[in-house]
Amino acid sequence: MKETIIQFGEGNFLRGFFDYFLDVMNKNGLYDGKAVVIQPREGGKCALLNAQDCNYNLYLRGIENNEIKQDHHFIESISRGIDPYKNYAEYISLADNPDFRFVISNTTEAGIAFDETCRFDDSPCKGFPAKLTQLLYRRYTNGMDGFIFLPCELIDNNGDELKKCILKYAEHWGLPDGFVNWINEKNTFANTLVDRIVTGYPSDQTAVLHPDDKFLDTAEIFHLWIIEGDFENELPLSKAGFNVVWTDDAKPYKKIKVRILNGAHTSLVAGALLSGIETVGEAMNNDVTYSFLGRCMKEEILPTIGENDESISFANSVFDRFRNPFIHHKWRSIALNSVSKFSVRVLPTLLEYKEQNGKNPKGLTLALANLIYFYKNDNPDDAANVIETMKKDSIAEILANTALWQADLSAMTEIITEYYNKIEELGAKEAMKWILSE
Repeated sequence: MKETIIQFGEGNFLRGFFDYFLDVMNKNGLYDGKAVVIQPREGGKCALLNAQDCNYNLYLRGIENNEIKQDHHFIESISRGIDPYKNYAEYISLADNPDFRFVISNTTEAGIAFDETCRFDDSPCKGFPAKLTQLLYRRYTNGMDGFIFLPCELIDNNGDELKKCILKYAEHWGLPDGFVNWINEKNTFANTLVDRIVTGYPSDQTAVLHPDDKFLDTAEIFHLWIIEGDFENELPLSKAGFNVVWTDDAKPYKKIKVRILNGAHTSLVAGALLSGIETVGEAMNNDVTYSFLGRCMKEEILPTIGENDESISFANSVFDRFRNPFIHHKWRSIALNSVSKFSVRVLPTLLEYKEQNGKNPKGLTLALANLIYFYKNDNPDDAANVIETMKKDSIAEILANTALWQADLSAMTEIITEYYNKIEELGAKEAMKWILSE
């Protein structure tokens, strides 16, 4: 089978996401190609991956149609792994192969960044976009067409940002104008949005089934890939049955994900912790927190952002994902930097609800009061200046602080104070009950 895909990143996510998709397409006769995996950082695991012929076991586990489900797959879609720090010649020679069409990447959120210390003659450059620029220049000098880039890093406009970095290196290194024109004309950089929780090597008895598999991987069943553009004729992901959306604009889908999935986490995290609930799964098995989240979702979040088939389906999937018994997602880890998360994930919905209805949404308003109470009375994990401000300032001062919320929330002082006092009087769980009874 030919090598047709260059993949930057050998980590759990891509192996539980794209490499699984590729394996299914190959085995169903829809595609005929394998991925070459490039190790983005020194000290990676490509040598170990090659030692087991780049094959591994994957388990998809979760709740589907109210039933616990586990699917096992033996993944054979990777041909080889390359450590460019030890085998730079092997890496750069990939540019000579006309069969390569797609470049996939997941180099963490910090991976798509410009590093002015990278030099064109490094073997290789340290940064991912710099390595890619080296490869692309070789491709250009060969007189060949470029690639379709499908980055999976969780940053806004990931394709656009990757292209910006490459063009910046071209300028920084003084590469010819012809190369810049070739980047613009012969390559496609697609913005994408990915969604799947990949939990990696299992901590339960599943590992016993494959004692020699160092790359055993586990992930939730749910997946979503939003891609700007349409390359279905070359990469038939939808035909293979995957939840992939080819679109002209990923922004509406991002709004759904941020406001529903991330908004659900952030609107419940403080109340759950103040109620002594440690994990998301425990909150889904608790009548009060489950009902409170349901109210926020069905009566406040969905009506505000727009109820349609996509948003309703995604909201329903969120509850199945939160109930997944194979994922032990701790609220303490979700609570990291909750103030900034609230301002992006929940506050826009809260403010839009008030604008649309002429009143504050009670559930999301209590979520904000819970957040303030949590910062004042618990041990939040956030920037030192944020923690200090939240602990020492009054509620009125906190709400008026535009640096925290990117908005002046002074108009909410009275209702937040009322809800804050209710939390202090009854406790967080009883305060949620109080809202539910209203």
